[in-house]
Amino acid sequence: MTWGSLEGRVAIVTGAARGIGKAAALALVEAGAKVALGDILDEAGYETVGEIAAAGGEAFYQHVDVGVTVEVEKLVAVTVERYGRLDILVNNAGIAFQDTVVDISEEDWDRVLNINLTSVWRGMKFAIPHMIRAGGGAIVNLASVQGLMGFPGWSAYAASKGGVDALTRQAAVEYAPHNIRINSIAPGTIMTPMNERIFEETEDPEALIDNWNSLHALGRFGQPEEVGSLIRFLVSDASSFITGDTIRVDGGLLINGR
Repeated sequence: MTWGSLEGRVAIVTGAARGIGKAAALALVEAGAKVALGDILDEAGYETVGEIAAAGGEAFYQHVDVGVTVEVEKLVAVTVERYGRLDILVNNAGIAFQDTVVDISEEDWDRVLNINLTSVWRGMKFAIPHMIRAGGGAIVNLASVQGLMGFPGWSAYAASKGGVDALTRQAAVEYAPHNIRINSIAPGTIMTPMNERIFEETEDPEALIDNWNSLHALGRFGQPEEVGSLIRFLVSDASSFITGDTIRVDGGLLINGR
């Protein structure tokens, strides 16, 4: 196999209709994997499958709300039924919600933790048994630099992403004997539709963009493809001695000191 090749492997990517999830799916297909795309954005999901097919890759889309256990279980089951195995899981789906510890409602707190953290547990719970039967696998969970440092007004989001890192380490220890590697990624500001919406909803988008750019040592946002390439690396044999780690892809945000 060539460096980073995923020929013969089967992957699931959640939140795959756009943004980082879409970039991950495209990167995995480019490396030779067959990919199941899960999302709630059906039109965009089918469009991504069309892009993959036009490029000669193989993928299918299924509507899945990662906040609902039976839907995650069904996505895994359908993927294994269709392709006969499961080697790779990318738990990417998530939501951004901004509020302080005091002001956030319990309903919103529970929703953010369910979508961003409990969904990661759901994905691993149903995927790992199939990986064990396949002789091993690789999982990447999407966390955030906000799980590693404080930003005012992001209480539930930060808690959920910090939880993803802790859960990743725990699962990595538990399933290393089964040749399953599990890592998390902590992106900085990536120009995704979710972040674009945050900018659009502020009173002065240009000022906010300039401020966020300045927080990164490289002086700019990241692109989804820059995260997708890291995901491809982490699920390939090129990273065969990496597990239980949180890897930042943040343009130097955490070290910038601003």
